[in-house]
Amino acid sequence: MNRSFSVAVSVLLGLMLGACNGNPDAAAPRQDASAGQEDHGHDDDEHAEEVDSTVITAAMAAQSGIVSAAAAAGVIADEHEVQGLLTPMDGRVAQVMARFPGPIRSLRANVGDRVRAGQTLASIDSNLSLSTYSITAPISGVVLARQAQVGAVAGEGAPLFEIGDLSELWVDLHIFGADTQHITAGVPVSVTRMTDGASQSATLERVLPGTATASQSTVARTTVRNDDGQWRPGAAVRARIVVAMQPADVVVPLTALQTMDGVDVVFVREGETYAARPVQLGARDALKVEVKDGLRVGEQVVIEQSYVIKADIGKAGAAHEH
Repeated sequence: MNRSFSVAVSVLLGLMLGACNGNPDAAAPRQDASAGQEDHGHDDDEHAEEVDSTVITAAMAAQSGIVSAAAAAGVIADEHEVQGLLTPMDGRVAQVMARFPGPIRSLRANVGDRVRAGQTLASIDSNLSLSTYSITAPISGVVLARQAQVGAVAGEGAPLFEIGDLSELWVDLHIFGADTQHITAGVPVSVTRMTDGASQSATLERVLPGTATASQSTVARTTVRNDDGQWRPGAAVRARIVVAMQPADVVVPLTALQTMDGVDVVFVREGETYAARPVQLGARDALKVEVKDGLRVGEQVVIEQSYVIKADIGKAGAAHEH
């Protein structure tokens, strides 16, 4: 009886001391607590996966204009953006003059008219021969100016018309400062009209030896075709001169880039799932950017309407928070 009572007292004292010393064995079972923590971590993973990707059917993607393309190797251009002016080419502008003095009887062309070589432009009564003779166009082109009126007296050697062949035009590009040391003849150049954004590729033909007096710039010259007649002498243009080409293992269009939480991402498509992929970027030009890390050649990347994917993922994340 006394022995049993002593054993019971010892057990009770042991339990009380364990509780007072904060013994973790006296708390809830450790296995259950750790299981609860594992479940919580799993929920976080599911949440991260949910807000970083979205599912869009092929039909909906087509309707939204979403376009994907395989990431591939490419070239990043080292470019210089400059401005310039269109001007007629030397040797393609002709002055039309009266051969003999006399009153102008008729005029058959006006500014802006297209004329062909040999076409009659005016008739004049000669004061010397007392006969009428015709003035013809020496070249085909557009009438740029007219300094004649019916009934006026044309002086000998006086200019009556100016005709320009505008089928091709010079583009005089103005280059400033240290850029002049990097730009040489023979490199590619893209010329863009400011009126409507139409562009044309060409080759830089020469860098002129002098300096433009008014702007103190160096002038580099190229040529554009004027098939549609919308490249007009005197108009300002923009141009990108490519001075070097740098190969890159993986490049994507700039339209593929988006930013999420301050991080550069692209959206990689696998089937109908679009996932945000953080990327490390390198060199870029006006159209493309090098991806140094985070993307492999061949992976399908959204290159058009990438902001639609970003918005859809954002909506999914907001819905999950609520």
